[in-house]
Amino acid sequence: MVRVRFAPSPTGYLHVGGARTAIFNWLLARRQGGVFVLRVEDTDKERSKPEHTQAILDGLNWLGVDWDEGPIFQSEGVERHRADALRLLAEGKAYRDFSDPASVRAEAEARGWHPSKVAREFAFAMSADEADAKAAAGEPFAVRFLVPDGETLFTDMVHGEMRFGSDDIDDLVILRGDGTPVYNLAVVSDDADMAITHVVRGDDHLSNTPKQVLLYRALGYSEPAFGHVPLILGTDGKRLSKRHGATAVGEYASKGVLPEAMFNFLSLLGWSPGDDREVMQRAELIEAFTMERVLKSSSVFDVDKLAWINGRHLALRPIHETVAAVRTGLTAIPGVDPERLSDDPWMTSLVGLHLVRARTVDDLVDQLTTFVVDEVELEEASVAKHWAKDLDLAYSRLESAAEALRTSEWSEEALEGSLRGLAERLEVGAGKVIHPLRVAITGRMASAGIFEVLVLLGREQSMRRVAAGMRSIACRKKDLS
Repeated sequence: MVRVRFAPSPTGYLHVGGARTAIFNWLLARRQGGVFVLRVEDTDKERSKPEHTQAILDGLNWLGVDWDEGPIFQSEGVERHRADALRLLAEGKAYRDFSDPASVRAEAEARGWHPSKVAREFAFAMSADEADAKAAAGEPFAVRFLVPDGETLFTDMVHGEMRFGSDDIDDLVILRGDGTPVYNLAVVSDDADMAITHVVRGDDHLSNTPKQVLLYRALGYSEPAFGHVPLILGTDGKRLSKRHGATAVGEYASKGVLPEAMFNFLSLLGWSPGDDREVMQRAELIEAFTMERVLKSSSVFDVDKLAWINGRHLALRPIHETVAAVRTGLTAIPGVDPERLSDDPWMTSLVGLHLVRARTVDDLVDQLTTFVVDEVELEEASVAKHWAKDLDLAYSRLESAAEALRTSEWSEEALEGSLRGLAERLEVGAGKVIHPLRVAITGRMASAGIFEVLVLLGREQSMRRVAAGMRSIACRKKDLS
């Protein structure tokens, strides 16, 4: 059975890179009918915080990434880690390092060596009896893994065959002088204990893998299959950071991003379904996911793409859920008409009309505010473009539009016929009538179709807004005189 793990460190919140790693592991487990293990690597006592652990759990829950086992805390396995290190020492696969770190660094700098090479020389210059005597006297020592000569080979699920020469791998410390285990040993010990079969993680961990492979082999543990997924970059091609929009996953919820949209978006960072699909539901992603389709090249975190995907998922949600969320947002708007908010058929039509233009619930709330308040707020940019260039003409067009609306039936077809007919009589394009009218009705230069908007707003409210627009133009003319 496939057994994967996601192993975050609770030294910060769940960021998009970690979330993407969790999603890839989760998809692999669900695709293969396997087990997803959550392990919290909390051995850094100074930086690990309970609130960070909770934020990671909350972020995974929000994304819908559930775990089958855990959370298991790495700190609970310290004695096992230590026992594995001491076994390697007893079997001659590791050695005691009594050297002073400052002396080792100085010697290494003088010779142009890596410090671990100097540490090995110092250790091997000491007889076994002398080392035993020092240890028996309580003198502290680190335990270093003795990297064997030759090459370390393994097959990566993404990159293929990987080769590392022994000269490229340092004799890593596996047990510190205070007896605490080091990351690479703890990870190997934990993964073996949890029977992890596949380790999927970021490319930034690739340099650790040959060290861990050697530890698996020295300890006689079965190696998992490794897969290193490409890093996530900003749109400028540099490593992802907060200035690119990367932040704690939980913060996106407050920005109106839907969990299913974020899940979909992150799934496509470094993986492809093999066709041109971009908007995918969770079940589709599970069905399509394979490690063979993970890309080798880095992926780009594009906030505009995330917003687009979010809009598509917003449109896919049951309309009653979106209406409820929009109603909650509109309730907080000063001067809102509660009677209109309680009209379910009207609200459903209103939300449905604007879904195609929205990317978040907040977008919808912003677009629909004009429908549930008595007085429309005019955007100065809209006024400047469609009124201010010729206030007399704008007034005349609104006056003519008011007359056409007053005598028209109140349906989309009739209103369109009336306004387009007016444009023909004035011998102008329909936009010359519709754009000034749109500013009076919505306060903006862009909206849903003006005929649908007029119907949903209603005759009485629409006529009041046209009249208010004419008064606004008259005031502006007066201010200029």
